Amino acid sequence: MRVNSSSSFSRNLKKLHPNQKKALDRAVQVITATPAKGESKVGDLVGISIYKFKVNKMEWLLAYRIVSKNLITLLVVGPHENFYRNLKRDSNP
Repeated sequence: MRVNSSSSFSRNLKKLHPNQKKALDRAVQVITATPAKGESKVGDLVGISIYKFKVNKMEWLLAYRIVSKNLITLLVVGPHENFYRNLKRDSNP
């Protein structure tokens, strides 16, 4: 399974601490193994799935889109605070 990342995801990835990157890597491995693991959204976020994982006892969310059978695009990652606002801003052109 191939994994692409959006430009906003790549920018945010550079700002993460090493322990946050390790937790994110584990979350991406789970998603690539079973893409349907995340919760599918409806409404204006249709087609986007959210996977929840823990970083230092704090819940983080990872938004991704299943483009095809062999391709996943990572959209946004971060704690719950302002997550959906940033997701809506970054996922709509």
